[in-house]
Amino acid sequence: MGTNAEVEEKAIPDTINNHGDNHSSSTNPEKPAEEEPTFDTGLTAWLQVLGSFFLFFNSWGVINTWGVFQTYYEQNLLSNMSSSSIAWIGSLQSFLLMMFGVVTGPLFDAGYFRGLVSFGGLMLPFGLMMTSISTKFWHLILAQGVCIGLAAGCLFVPSVALLPQYFKKRRGLANGVAAAGSSIGGVIYPIMFNELQHRVGFPWATRAVGFLSFGTCCISFSLMRMRFQPKEKRKLVQLSAFKEPAFSLFCLAMFLGFLGFYNFLFYVQSYAIDTGIVDQNLGFYLLAMLNAGSTFGRIIPNFLADHIGPLNVLTPAATATAILAFAWIGVHNVPGIIILSVLYGLCSGGFVSLPPVVMASLTKDIRNLGTRLGMVFATTSIGLLIGTPIGGAIITNSHGYLGVQLFAACCLAAATAVFAGVRLSRTGLRLMMKA
Repeated sequence: MGTNAEVEEKAIPDTINNHGDNHSSSTNPEKPAEEEPTFDTGLTAWLQVLGSFFLFFNSWGVINTWGVFQTYYEQNLLSNMSSSSIAWIGSLQSFLLMMFGVVTGPLFDAGYFRGLVSFGGLMLPFGLMMTSISTKFWHLILAQGVCIGLAAGCLFVPSVALLPQYFKKRRGLANGVAAAGSSIGGVIYPIMFNELQHRVGFPWATRAVGFLSFGTCCISFSLMRMRFQPKEKRKLVQLSAFKEPAFSLFCLAMFLGFLGFYNFLFYVQSYAIDTGIVDQNLGFYLLAMLNAGSTFGRIIPNFLADHIGPLNVLTPAATATAILAFAWIGVHNVPGIIILSVLYGLCSGGFVSLPPVVMASLTKDIRNLGTRLGMVFATTSIGLLIGTPIGGAIITNSHGYLGVQLFAACCLAAATAVFAGVRLSRTGLRLMMKA
């Protein structure tokens, strides 16, 4: 397995050479060569991980809080609307987070990192403050769906695109530690909102979330710096990437995977409560348990990816997630639903956190990473937008959860098969090069 990791690492030319920092020594022998920057070590590098942790905390961490808002809206503010209709607010958040990567990726490559973090760090608490005073569905679409979705999109791409400038051999570990921020956010924010909502009401509970998000975004802004500035303009979309079979297959796998993945997170709580497995109090903490498991699920697979290759870890992680989605069908008791939620978070942590590391290994010129990440995320966003409303429609029309369970599991299984195809295509390319 170690040879596969070496092949994936060799697919990325040295970042310094890509930026031309060593060219001066070859063209002008009288000029002393610049000292080659170090990777994987140093306080500055790990401070970027801390900053990225809080960007994940405030992008996917806030998005993962949607479940408690959905429950509140169903029972109070939007009690006259169907669950499927309300779910469009959460789907719009996730969709814009990913789709906006088409813009934020090239902007990052063009050197506008601090502008993106500034915009996102201000727009996110603004969206939450506007949510706190919203009273109608269209208010929430604009405040929580659009504002928070765009803000999270501005924070997410920089959080994954900056770390490869500081890490090479430990890139997976650094990304895993940073990505754990989304799981920690997915534990802290829902519990915080739920407790405060019962004590001080919905408006101030939402504002408190906004204040915390603003403070932690300020930490990221103060710590994070781009290491390499761009030397030329980058295109918004690099269509030539789709001529590479591995890239195209990877985009397809991401679309299929996220078409089904979030159905478990959105509906496992209502499934457990509606079928009488748990009461509402324990049902609320199922997502917290899932996100707690996902914390370890993001760090451990990323650590292994540094040693055996990211694709060699991503494919088994996706396989395990698909198997657990099928196992959801047979769970009908309290211990089973708790264990399933924790294991789903543990296994899916690698599935959701490893794609940026895989993309780094598939990108020959690391300066194009932001643009390519944006393209992958844009493809993924379509699956995020339509996946959970489809699941909600299946539940409504079938008056049960078997359909959505099969839908989620089959989408994840199909994604696993395509990920395996990407791995095989890489192996075939390596054999052709040796021949």
